[in-house]
Amino acid sequence: MHLKKYTVAAFILIVVVGWYVYAFITQDSASIELFGLVLPPLSIAILVVLPMIILYIASLLHMLFYSLMGILKLRKYEKDHEKMVESIVDAYLGKENRSHSFKTQKYKLLGSLVDNATIFPTAELNAEVENKKINDVLALINSIKNGEVVDLRKHSLSSSNALVIQNDRNRYKKGVLSAEDILSSQNRYDISLQKEVYTDFVKKAPLNMIEKYKKAITKESLFEILSRVNADVNTLVISNDSLIALFKDLKLSSKEYIEASKKLSKSMLPEQRMKLFETLSNENELTMEAYLFTLFDLEMLTPAKEILDASQNGDYAQFKAYSSLKECGKHFNINIFI
Repeated sequence: MHLKKYTVAAFILIVVVGWYVYAFITQDSASIELFGLVLPPLSIAILVVLPMIILYIASLLHMLFYSLMGILKLRKYEKDHEKMVESIVDAYLGKENRSHSFKTQKYKLLGSLVDNATIFPTAELNAEVENKKINDVLALINSIKNGEVVDLRKHSLSSSNALVIQNDRNRYKKGVLSAEDILSSQNRYDISLQKEVYTDFVKKAPLNMIEKYKKAITKESLFEILSRVNADVNTLVISNDSLIALFKDLKLSSKEYIEASKKLSKSMLPEQRMKLFETLSNENELTMEAYLFTLFDLEMLTPAKEILDASQNGDYAQFKAYSSLKECGKHFNINIFI
């Protein structure tokens, strides 16, 4: 019941009862003794309505109290709703170490689930939702996905955050950042992005800069470097020692070492290439097949046969088969046996 309506109704009832008693029952007065004190005479009509007034005041205080409790409870739900929106926004942004404190039991359960999950908005959420914070972050995410550059500083995201990485990638593609900007600020940009731009960087960079930022080297970037060795365009002159240092920064398989030899076969001097893989094979057994491939590819049959003769029976079977065919005067491409 609304307090104003209740007050009006109570006032009318009190007035009607008091008037009725005074007009139709009695107009006499009476004195009341209270705690040994005799109060001045009062009209009996007033004494009748006095308990009604006290009851009205008590009931009014009762309703005010529970109304206040309801307001406080509603306020808790409103605050938890705001925190839930923040929790959803943080989940959309992929923030780490999220922990929001909720006051109401229902929101505690939902909040705990959201705080321990990463939420990816679907295409259906591209339309505006009825909340500015969520709407803004959805627009921001869509902008990043569409290759635009946005300001993420106010969200305090880590450099390893997927949105930060993609936003920095967009900045790089739009020319706002250079590859060297990213590689020279290793603590500021995620290592995955550094590795991406390093692959582009090594296509034209001089040797000293390639070695300076080789922490970001990958198999793909290594093969880009190998393709430049003594090439006609973007020529890179590099010693075996420098190449070996680059190889050591990666864990390549036996097949990948062979692919490296194939890549170098296009431009590297035969003597340098043979010496490179000989040195690598002395340090890493996985490189032996690449060394044998290099020897056969360069038609260095004698040293290759010496290695095969000294090996165990089951080792390097494909190279032994190729060597036997060569001894029989058969000419096949060594790549068939790899």
